[in-house]
Amino acid sequence: VSTAADALPGRARGRCLKQDSTLALLVLAAGLGSRYHGLKQFEGMGPAGHPLLDYSIYDAQKAGFNRIVLVVQAMHRETMTTAIRERLPKGLDLAFATQEIADIPAGSQVSSQRTKPWGTLHAVLSARDIIDSPFAVINADDYYGPQAYQKAAQFLRHHQGAGLGPERYCMVGYPMGETLSAHGGVNRGRCLYQADLLVGVEEIVDIRLQPDGSCQGFDLQGHSVRLDYRDPISMNFWGFTPTIFAHMTDYFRGFLQGHGHSASKECYIPSVVNHVVRQGLAECTLLSSQDTWLGVTHPQDRAAMQDRLHALVRQGTYPENLWSQPIR
Repeated sequence: VSTAADALPGRARGRCLKQDSTLALLVLAAGLGSRYHGLKQFEGMGPAGHPLLDYSIYDAQKAGFNRIVLVVQAMHRETMTTAIRERLPKGLDLAFATQEIADIPAGSQVSSQRTKPWGTLHAVLSARDIIDSPFAVINADDYYGPQAYQKAAQFLRHHQGAGLGPERYCMVGYPMGETLSAHGGVNRGRCLYQADLLVGVEEIVDIRLQPDGSCQGFDLQGHSVRLDYRDPISMNFWGFTPTIFAHMTDYFRGFLQGHGHSASKECYIPSVVNHVVRQGLAECTLLSSQDTWLGVTHPQDRAAMQDRLHALVRQGTYPENLWSQPIR
């Protein structure tokens, strides 16, 4: 058993929200792509060889996000930071955080045999010392479309620094059926909501489109779940203020008490959002995007992704070379 030193102290608690125009985009880029068998977040997909990450940064900048923070693996940090800095526009406010297995709350005990990071909640916590403004969280290997960034930016600007009542967070949801793969099952977070407020996210795995147009998957207990094509689901696009770091630290500490000796168990963002919402510590608004979400879960999905990005360039949504002119 190994214990990390004071890695995640409670310094985030009571942190003052930075009162300026900064909006940060936190990109989770430390995933291993187990089903895709490669680092798909950095593989060229667009007409000029742009990876999906570039389209996310382009859309985020247009929406007003003016700081980009990428969470990467320690083993790939040097290679990634060099490649990304060389490709992206000069002058971009760009920072990197490393997701380290040993970066855990003080006093927590974990298995010395652990070889993989602790999941998406842990990845967000990796950036707690870099971000002190409202921020959005996305996956590096997903395409969310311009509207998601516009809606998230508008929400975060409107609610920052309110200081009254529960914290106000948000999540951008997409219709279930628009996020499936023709080449195998996918895992998604089904949104439970009342009016426009999220009340929970339920993980559903191995979801597949059925001949009658419905979707079918399994909950984490192995029970079959039938889903409507239009059900909103989470694709891991969140909007937070820095207060989330304290909630995540507390939740992660409890998670490790029960699962610290596991070699594979992971702690996810929806789990802490479910917790703070049910405890009345925060409200999370469900925002809907009319843009098409695109992703590559299986290697066979790559061709359809490339075709769609080429079509978006032809339609004028993006220039062929994203960085050929200043973003307005």
